[in-house]
Amino acid sequence: MRVCVFCGSSSGRVRHVEVAREVGRALAERGVEVVYGGGRVGTMGALADGALEAGGSVIGVIPRSLVDWEVAHENLTELRVVASMHERKALMAELSDAFVTLPGGAGTLEELFEVWTWAQLGLHAKPVALLDVDGYFTHLLRMIDHMVEEGFLKPPYRDMLLVDHDFDRLLTRCADYRTPDYTWTDEEPLS
Repeated sequence: MRVCVFCGSSSGRVRHVEVAREVGRALAERGVEVVYGGGRVGTMGALADGALEAGGSVIGVIPRSLVDWEVAHENLTELRVVASMHERKALMAELSDAFVTLPGGAGTLEELFEVWTWAQLGLHAKPVALLDVDGYFTHLLRMIDHMVEEGFLKPPYRDMLLVDHDFDRLLTRCADYRTPDYTWTDEEPLS
């Protein structure tokens, strides 16, 4: 099994780095291979280091233009260098059985929203999850719920996004995940 983890090339708070390292270690201890953005800095680097220190396998995927900027991790099980961000996301998605998002910036959120949208469109049936570290995603989740209230996001699509503050429980929910049987048509009323 492979889990793609979206996280930042920045470190954020010390707690975020610690959690990223713990997530990497926890995945490795369960025999789950890590797929991530390929950097050795920020929470990305902590995630990879945690998995590697625990004897895990880590595949990094990084665009050539970011190899120097994000300082590509040189000690991974495998580092795949691609031509663009689009290729990066497509390959990460192809290689992975599930997606977990840790606290991060705009790029992290962009990756999350893209794979979540792909799930809504039926392009994959893989679990998409948020690890809500210390309430980091509270405001984002309020906005997502507001999208439902305003009729821009159907409740079954909201329910596709798994959210938990406990990583073990989140992994169990990912393992038990079944895609909701729902298709939104243009003829449906908003409410």
